[in-house]
Amino acid sequence: MNELIMTIGEIASLAGVPTATVRYYERRGLLERAPRTGAGYRQYRPETAERLRFIKRAQDLGFSLDEIQELLALRVDDAGACPVVEAKARSKIAQVEQMMRDLARIRDVLNGLAESCRTQAPTAECPILDALGEEHPDA
Repeated sequence: MNELIMTIGEIASLAGVPTATVRYYERRGLLERAPRTGAGYRQYRPETAERLRFIKRAQDLGFSLDEIQELLALRVDDAGACPVVEAKARSKIAQVEQMMRDLARIRDVLNGLAESCRTQAPTAECPILDALGEEHPDA
């Protein structure tokens, strides 16, 4: 069997990531360490690009690298793992919804601060700078 072997640059390009990302994921254990040629060049199978795209897509959806490591392990697990993956996705949804509430609160506080700064006063009298220097438990 003559399997297609790719360089780190080729696999990175195919997956749409920098070569440094490929090396980092190898160090983190998200990718298997690639075998090397006698000259020390890494050799990758095309399936590695699929795994890289999986990792990047999961990151885009807010999963941490530790969470992605768990998802990758479940990906090769038995069919019973699907409910576990669903639970992880629902947990991530809850986290995202909390982040959205937090960001909305921050937006509202910033809007209020911006509204309080309608004058052309010197920065020593700026209500935004004053508010940032105060302790605000609700901000």
